[in-house]
Amino acid sequence: MNQNNIPFQLTTWETIPVIEHAGETGMAYWKTKQFAGLRIRMVEYSPNYKADHWCEKGHIIYCIAGEMDTELADGSVHKLSKGMTYEVSDDLSSHRTSSVNGVKLFIIDGDFLKLKK
Repeated sequence: MNQNNIPFQLTTWETIPVIEHAGETGMAYWKTKQFAGLRIRMVEYSPNYKADHWCEKGHIIYCIAGEMDTELADGSVHKLSKGMTYEVSDDLSSHRTSSVNGVKLFIIDGDFLKLKK
């Protein structure tokens, strides 16, 4: 079996340790499963969260609860609410996230999102 293959498995997210990441304001709480070339996360942003950096990475993000704003480098702001997703490849749209009331997200990113030139 190739090391990049993932055999069938179940994840009980309540058992995954939480890692805290401070934002410019507020906190982000990550629960992460890491595979070769693939990262899967359950992420919660606290109320009044604002990322402390512009992100160039690609993501597929599903909003489980709450809402957040994603600001792009061009100044546009896009609201993601419960039941919505957004998708972007690496190095395609510099973005920064904030949330007024907090949000819970399911995020997938990895090598498959690398920009194809």
